[in-house]
Amino acid sequence: MTAPATTLVQIEKPVYGGAFLARIEGKAVFVPLTLPGEQVRVRIVDEKRGYATAECEEVVVAAAERIAPACRHFGACGGCHYQYAEYDTQLKLKQAILRETLERGGVHTPDEINVLAAEPWSYRNRIRLAFDAAGNAGYRGRRSHAVIPVSECLIAAPLLLQGAQAVAEAARQFAPALRPTELALFCNTGETALLASLFVNHPAKLNFDEFTRGIAGRIPALKGSELVVEGGAGQPARTLARWGDASLAYRAAGFDYRVDHGAFFQVNRWLVDMLVECVTGNQSGALAWDLFAGVGLFARRLTAGFARVVAVESSPAATASLDANLSGTNGAAVRAETLAFLRRHNKAARPDLIVVDPPRTGLGAESTALLAAIQAPALVYVSCDPATLARDLRALIASGYAIASLTLADLFPQTFHLETVVHLRLA
Repeated sequence: MTAPATTLVQIEKPVYGGAFLARIEGKAVFVPLTLPGEQVRVRIVDEKRGYATAECEEVVVAAAERIAPACRHFGACGGCHYQYAEYDTQLKLKQAILRETLERGGVHTPDEINVLAAEPWSYRNRIRLAFDAAGNAGYRGRRSHAVIPVSECLIAAPLLLQGAQAVAEAARQFAPALRPTELALFCNTGETALLASLFVNHPAKLNFDEFTRGIAGRIPALKGSELVVEGGAGQPARTLARWGDASLAYRAAGFDYRVDHGAFFQVNRWLVDMLVECVTGNQSGALAWDLFAGVGLFARRLTAGFARVVAVESSPAATASLDANLSGTNGAAVRAETLAFLRRHNKAARPDLIVVDPPRTGLGAESTALLAAIQAPALVYVSCDPATLARDLRALIASGYAIASLTLADLFPQTFHLETVVHLRLA
């Protein structure tokens, strides 16, 4: 394919990852920041044997659903992908992407895809920022790994950016030798409690208590912070200092969850309750397994409907929280990798329900095969990647499971990311 400096193309459909499909001389071209039906002029920026990627230089014929992005940093910042589309349109794009990804992966989808959605702004309870050479906090750029300093983030709880700005300013003024690389912030739904993790490449002389107390004077919601030196050459990260509380209480699904520094918790503060209900609602029996349990978001709720719940988690950041959140219930925390647990328990008492919430890489072939052999009557798969979900579902369906319901949970409005909840039952 030989294309001029810019080429007029017709945008056909969305693809997972934030881009949209067009064609030049029959070759697939992936173009971000466009919409189906639009005619745009594009510039090729990368060309491979089977496809090319391009940037939109001009929208010649715009879709009716196109709107002005709300955030001043949109386009340069790499955090959001769909702000220029009406929210209803974003949901339709994600449904189309989910259906096509599953069908292409050999999974026949139900006629109806349920949708969980809520307020599409200020929803994030957690952000992670980087620092530029001048000590300004920001996100990685859309076209590069450069740090884009930000003065606002409309998808995050306002407290988070206030905290980021306070930490960045304190580091520049009072600890210039610290040279932080990244900052992770996590808050509860009501923005009354905040945890901060400040990352550095090398230890620096610093009175961390005094440093953090100064920040807490500006951000009273700051309840705990830690200073972490990044690991290198296969070495784990190491906590150098701590101030205040090591965890916060997060009210969700009728319970106050303990969440420690660095522990995984669902990111959308408006949708957590609805997600828990979608995964665990109307489920009951003698035994349930919650695999990749995190701090026990689903396991804690399952204890209300099952005589016994086993929650499996391996992350050191989450296991202490999981123990605390199941304390005094009929739930038991198991510190193990899911695959190791399945290898050991594939011939144990069969659970009535298994919930799996794996990372983006999905379950993988062996875990899927072991789950298929266990033959639990009900299985709920919570996925953050539709491609690995399709791969795993194909194997589960081949083993005798059938999809009872498919739900798109839009935990990440304004971005291409999507969560999926699949209820499976033995056919």
